[in-house]
Amino acid sequence: MDKVRLPLDILKNSVNVVFTGKEPWQIVSITTSSVLLIVWLYDFLDRDEDLLTRSKKTIFKIAKCFPQIKRKVDKELADINESFRKEVAEKTSHLEYLVQLPSKGMNSQEILKILNTNLALNQDLWKGGWASGAVYVHNESLQALMADAYKESSYTNPLHPDLFPGVCKMESEIIRILINLFYGDENACGTMTTGGTESIMMACKAYRDYAKETRGIRRPEMVLPITAHSGFDKAGLYLNIRLRHVRLDPATCQVDIKAMKKAINRNTIMLVGSAPNFPYGTIDDIAEISNLGLKYNIPVHVDSCLGGLLTCFMEKAGYPPPVTDFRLQGVTSISADTHKYGFAPKGTSVIMYKEPKYRHYQYTVTTDWVGGVYGSPTVNGSRAGGNVATCWAALLYHGIDGYVSATKEIIYTTKFIEKGLRRMKGIYIFGQPATSVVAVGSNDFDIYRLSDALLTLGWHLNTLQYPSAFHICVTLLHTKPGIAQKFLDDVRDSLVEILKDPSVPVAGKMALYGTAQKLPDRSIVGDITRYFLDSMYYIPEQQKK
Repeated sequence: MDKVRLPLDILKNSVNVVFTGKEPWQIVSITTSSVLLIVWLYDFLDRDEDLLTRSKKTIFKIAKCFPQIKRKVDKELADINESFRKEVAEKTSHLEYLVQLPSKGMNSQEILKILNTNLALNQDLWKGGWASGAVYVHNESLQALMADAYKESSYTNPLHPDLFPGVCKMESEIIRILINLFYGDENACGTMTTGGTESIMMACKAYRDYAKETRGIRRPEMVLPITAHSGFDKAGLYLNIRLRHVRLDPATCQVDIKAMKKAINRNTIMLVGSAPNFPYGTIDDIAEISNLGLKYNIPVHVDSCLGGLLTCFMEKAGYPPPVTDFRLQGVTSISADTHKYGFAPKGTSVIMYKEPKYRHYQYTVTTDWVGGVYGSPTVNGSRAGGNVATCWAALLYHGIDGYVSATKEIIYTTKFIEKGLRRMKGIYIFGQPATSVVAVGSNDFDIYRLSDALLTLGWHLNTLQYPSAFHICVTLLHTKPGIAQKFLDDVRDSLVEILKDPSVPVAGKMALYGTAQKLPDRSIVGDITRYFLDSMYYIPEQQKK
């Protein structure tokens, strides 16, 4: 007992010494200042980022208060913003923007003429197979079916099941079809969403609320690889969930399982694995993540948004992937996009759960609204019944044989590209691509030079960072005769020129990507990104009508 009291006595005596001879107002001021300082320190140390990152942010925030630095930063950002706007103006220079409603409504022919003119911009690039991902199929008979399906269902809304029970029936069928593809049992369930990001957000919402009610967790955290889709970052921001990112095994480009285990704590509400991930196309060791989930009684979400509708059919196509689905006992949810390799029009994805209890926590229910009791399964209230109908039609149109055939072509083409790239000097492939993505880097030159050279030739690829890289996401459009070989030939020819002088720095637009990685003040990168997003809605003044 004396050992316990001794430190307390020392503390008490120290406080008494500090306040000896002080007037009451001084005691109040010192006490108040001390409390405020402690609160500030607690808030500073308890934020999501590590101490070094927060310190850098604070330093650069203060630095930008100096007029000379602020003027320089503002000028650079203004120049970048103007370059984004200029690019928009150049792409649409031959077109007029309609910014006022016409006094009289246009007829169908006039509207369709303008529509087709707008859609013709860059159409040859994606139709010709020059784009990575983005568009996953172009099939005129499928397109006609999608148009008919949407036409018939365009004004339906699953929010009103009493009025549109047939749409709800189709939605239920889509969910059950996918559950069966991912080896869910009769107890498994799910909902449709508008895309992978919403599917991810719904899983995060479900696990946050489930953990809050069943485990009393008030400060939820998720543990996920650094390669996990940015949709999880968005979910964290929207739902106030802290993200604990876990490093990769540098050889495999899969999440480091030991590091993931260390990141788990009493506030962990979910573990995440990708099958495959977006940057490198590798599949995390879902079996081991599943085991962690079972060991610590934590739900495991598998993000199969990108390649889920490939992995389902790869075994039948002759390319068996590792097991990443509900056959693993610890896997409690899976997200998969039907608008990617399911070849449905954009706007559909499915989030699946092993048990209904999780889906209940996904729902939003308000019981005391004056407008009545309100329940919504996903983010949206009203939802497009046309999206349900076209997704349903696409699944039935292809059937198992159609998807197996498409998967075989896509995986074969991906492996063809991967093997061709591995034979080339000066570049390397990240990990072992598992489905349709092949990522390329270099230790000999700035890889953005190669990405820029390919862009000049018409290839629109995905740029990666940390480390610098780019990838190609293979779709059915790349399986057309000669497309994959053309890509390899262009890479090889570009490499010949680059390797003549590997030390030349990247220039032009791609230089911005390299510079952005090196900026220690990430808020500036955020500002640049916001200006880019602004440019999507920019209307050049001289082109308004």
